[in-house]
Amino acid sequence: MRIQIVDDDPLVRMGLRAILSSVEGWEVVAEAGDGEEAIARAFEHLPDVVLMDVRMPGLDGLAATRRILAEGCDAKVLVLTTFEVDEYVFEAMRAGASGFVLKRVPPTELIEAVRIVASGESLLFPSSTRSVIERFATPAERAMPELTEREQDVLRQLARGRSNQEISTGLFVSVETVKSHVASILTKLGVRDRTQAVIVAYESGFVRPGDSADL
Repeated sequence: MRIQIVDDDPLVRMGLRAILSSVEGWEVVAEAGDGEEAIARAFEHLPDVVLMDVRMPGLDGLAATRRILAEGCDAKVLVLTTFEVDEYVFEAMRAGASGFVLKRVPPTELIEAVRIVASGESLLFPSSTRSVIERFATPAERAMPELTEREQDVLRQLARGRSNQEISTGLFVSVETVKSHVASILTKLGVRDRTQAVIVAYESGFVRPGDSADL
């Protein structure tokens, strides 16, 4: 896995590099201290995952995320933040970021977050990601007629942060069937990954705040 680290604090970058480089098969291919540099490095090195700080001098992580993804980079963006609930984090995910992780998490959780985002398997990690999405969700209920009934069931499960295997078990279908439904959902909603599908579900009111609070 090829990883890019973006943070304006050199010590933070050093610590992240040490943690991520310790994983066999992972390589930190680029670092950047601000948004403009992050964009240039992303297209120069084509990382699989970009760890993106939000608050930086000059061009911030939100604008950098939007430009990196809008201009055709295939990297997954994992937002780094100090706060569990942060409007900028939500806006970064709307711009295309796949999720966020707190800077203070233990190294094992950081590694797992990168692995999950890279695979696209379960993009609501940690669970506090849902609280960010729910905070900005619309309370109005809306149907999604463009999705089949089974696809709507799968989207509700995605909004609960469940993996393909968990959805497979819960809906009594094969994992391959779940993958097929997820691909169809992404196409019909016009989104790039599962996190974006969940944001659409919350913003449209199809999934409402609190629907998954007990899961």
